[in-house]
Amino acid sequence: MTAGLPYRLVATDLDGTLLTPAETVSPRTRAALAAATAAGAVHIVVTGRSASWSRPVFDAIGYTGLAVCGQGAQVYDAGAHKLLTSMTLDRRVAALALAKLEAELGPLAAAASQDGLDGAVLALPSYRLVSELPVTRVETTAELFTEPISKLYIQHQGLTDDQLADTAHRVVGDLVGVTLAGPGIVELLPLGLSKAAGLAIAARRLGLRAGDTIAFGDMPNDLPMFQWAAHSVAMGNAHGELLAVADEVTASNAEDGVALVLERLYG
Repeated sequence: MTAGLPYRLVATDLDGTLLTPAETVSPRTRAALAAATAAGAVHIVVTGRSASWSRPVFDAIGYTGLAVCGQGAQVYDAGAHKLLTSMTLDRRVAALALAKLEAELGPLAAAASQDGLDGAVLALPSYRLVSELPVTRVETTAELFTEPISKLYIQHQGLTDDQLADTAHRVVGDLVGVTLAGPGIVELLPLGLSKAAGLAIAARRLGLRAGDTIAFGDMPNDLPMFQWAAHSVAMGNAHGELLAVADEVTASNAEDGVALVLERLYG
């Protein structure tokens, strides 16, 4: 920490954390972030969304800073609309992991997030969208792997999200990373990739470190970021795994939970 400044880096998840349930940033949260940045802190959004899925939100809320997108796969300059780093999931490994899981569980609904600044999300007909985000429907699993991808999304009709994530960890955890990013959003990632890995890269570019960082989140994909940061804050609406390990629990994203903490720290 810097003398007089509680944390030099404020890292916030996007959905379920910074955004209200209506996918906006409340006036109170905007004011609290403005006070933190006026005091000298830097705000970075750290999201599971790819850059292409993040850009409309960033445009709508006027966010122009650095962002960590795609669970850490992309460091994105929102103001310049430019990718600074990008990591892909080996498509042969991804296909093998999907095949092993289906051998264990039966058919899975799957989608793939393509690499790149404007990468599309390809989805099988059975894949259920949990929000109104743009996807391209494809008919066969092979079509998910025609271009480089950053991650896979998987769903199973008979399992809860936690059960599916736990099974994926057990069956293919030696091949891919597995994370639960939100309701209906279980993801397969490159091994070792996490929000913490992407945030560490972004922080380094700004001359900042883990010890400078306060992190806000709501889902298990935020756990690595919580472990990395000096101080972690779970939203009141957070998954039980985060509530169990957070340094602090604030109000929900519908009740200005981020603002409550920032107001206390930065005035």
